[in-house]
Amino acid sequence: MKLYAISDLHVGYEANRRYWQGLGHHPQDWLILAGDLGETEAHLRFALGVALARFARVLWVPGNHELWTLPGEVGGLRGLDRYARWVEVCRELGVLTPEDPFVVWPGEGPRCVLAPLFLLYDYSFRPDSVPQDQALAWAREAGIECVDEVLLHPDPFPTRSAWCQARCQDASDRLAAIDPALQTVLINHFPLRRELARLPAIPRFSIWCGTTLTEDWHRTYRAAVVVSGHLHIRSTQWIDGVRFEEVSLGYPRQRSPSAEVDSYLRQILPQPSTGGG
Repeated sequence: MKLYAISDLHVGYEANRRYWQGLGHHPQDWLILAGDLGETEAHLRFALGVALARFARVLWVPGNHELWTLPGEVGGLRGLDRYARWVEVCRELGVLTPEDPFVVWPGEGPRCVLAPLFLLYDYSFRPDSVPQDQALAWAREAGIECVDEVLLHPDPFPTRSAWCQARCQDASDRLAAIDPALQTVLINHFPLRRELARLPAIPRFSIWCGTTLTEDWHRTYRAAVVVSGHLHIRSTQWIDGVRFEEVSLGYPRQRSPSAEVDSYLRQILPQPSTGGG
């Protein structure tokens, strides 16, 4: 029995939909889907349906793309209402979300609580010399602006930063209540540390990649593994003896045309003998 993870399926692209349908069968294993499956309910149901047909259990956390309200979308839900709808869909299908009780991993490896999180970002992944109220201007100086600024609405919160802070407070309260004898697997779409949000081609995009409120969570909450996506730069990194896994699939142009989709599944537990890919 193994725990795998992948994120950023972006099944709004026909090529990625076809690719995802090639997923192999893992009837004894669990799968983490760490956000950015798509932008609509149809995308979400499609991606989850493929996973549920092949894995014993599926966990999901939202990315920014799930929270977009698309132009012209009839009855388009915004902000918290949109997130609540996706949680409703997941519960209907039997998929675990950040709103459900944490579960203990029943397989091999350390005894860990699996903790799906939804934390967002607050523009704090920026140089210390850039004041927070100038973070957007700093990114725009380089011609960079995330589509979230137009499509990701924080309603009823006044800002995305305020929504992020509320999410972090709620998550930290829940994580603090975990039995201290247990380790955790922290699962979030966005990376939990600023040093991980390094995008060589678009470095100033970092402000849309997480929050410094979570910098020490891997230590505070006894993480065995931290799982994230968002960056579309797959990696395994070790910080303070903790394994950090970026598990993105990405857009069609960002993956190998010859690799099977299963090769993009990252084994989270038990720890692979190679330490990850």
